[in-house]
Amino acid sequence: MPVSILFAGLVLAWLFGAVDYLSFETLRENRDILQNFVADNPVLSVATFMAGYAIAVALSLPVGSILTIVGGFLFGAWLGTGYVVIAATIGATVVYLAARYAFYDLMRAKAGSAIRKMEAGFAENAFSYLMVLRLVPLFPFWLVNLVPALLGVKFRSFVVGTAVGIIPGTFVYVSIGDGLGALFDQGKTPDLGIIFEPRILTPIIGLAVLAMIPVAYKKFRNRNSGANTR
Repeated sequence: MPVSILFAGLVLAWLFGAVDYLSFETLRENRDILQNFVADNPVLSVATFMAGYAIAVALSLPVGSILTIVGGFLFGAWLGTGYVVIAATIGATVVYLAARYAFYDLMRAKAGSAIRKMEAGFAENAFSYLMVLRLVPLFPFWLVNLVPALLGVKFRSFVVGTAVGIIPGTFVYVSIGDGLGALFDQGKTPDLGIIFEPRILTPIIGLAVLAMIPVAYKKFRNRNSGANTR
């Protein structure tokens, strides 16, 4: 049943052009309507945004960046970051659970021996590896939702690693949204490639390196203990 719902939702989203409808031009044209709705209906607007975001992530629709910017545009940098992180984590968890319980045998069979080789090392340091995958903006979000389920990552590690790991990148895009009104006033649109600029990417990579320190320490300790027993 959950698989059928996910598939049906994905098909409907594409049929009705939900992906194409989300654009900066749409935001520009409906700017006042959206902001007035948020001001008049704060609880409903937050619930609607978070539900829509979670569904988009669960269906793996390619609208994550612009929806994150919309979060900043509607709710500001700090609240927007919180709403996006919670909604994205919920959506990612749906994919994780579907992969783990509905598609597990099928996807493991297709992946073959490659998954089995990765499983032991990944599971031992699941949180650190997941943090790196979430922090570095090189891996598709939907893929990082699927792979941990196939590698046996525990539910708690997945949820916490996802929520914490996506905060820096989320804050960057939400901050863009927070300043979107000023860009619209100047007749400009934001540069989505800003996260790959050295001033933004370098600190994020630094956090990823920090996340790998426990893994490096374990390997160093195991190597030394192995040498001492010889």
